[in-house]
Amino acid sequence: MDYKRTTVTAALPYANGGVHIGHLAGVYVPADIYVRYLRLRGREVMFVCGSDEHGVPVTIRARKEGITVQEVVDRYHKLIKQSFADFGISFDIYSRTTSPTHNKFASDFFRKLYDDGVLEERTTLQYCDEVTGEFLTDRNIVGTCPK
Repeated sequence: MDYKRTTVTAALPYANGGVHIGHLAGVYVPADIYVRYLRLRGREVMFVCGSDEHGVPVTIRARKEGITVQEVVDRYHKLIKQSFADFGISFDIYSRTTSPTHNKFASDFFRKLYDDGVLEERTTLQYCDEVTGEFLTDRNIVGTCPK
């Protein structure tokens, strides 16, 4: 099958720090090369990415710096976006997960899966910080795995 258009995306960097050479070499440069290749072949391509402004890494950075999550994501989104431009990465759209467009698209996407019965609701036990009450990521759980 010959597709008329191609959408390419790459891992969304957390908006809690700048991009480094490992990010560039492992993710963004290869994707950018692929997009450039497709364009040279005359293909219609949309290269889309954005800053991930949700999640524990962002919250940890805000707490560490004593500022709000919004201040963290605003600073690092701008830095990351500029870094990609400085390295010549050719995103057609570089946005952020807090944008109204992203919010609506993600909500509609998961709502359809839910309405179609594809998603399963479950109640599970989660580890949480006894002091803050926040859920812990795997990297923040200390001890021996019970399994």
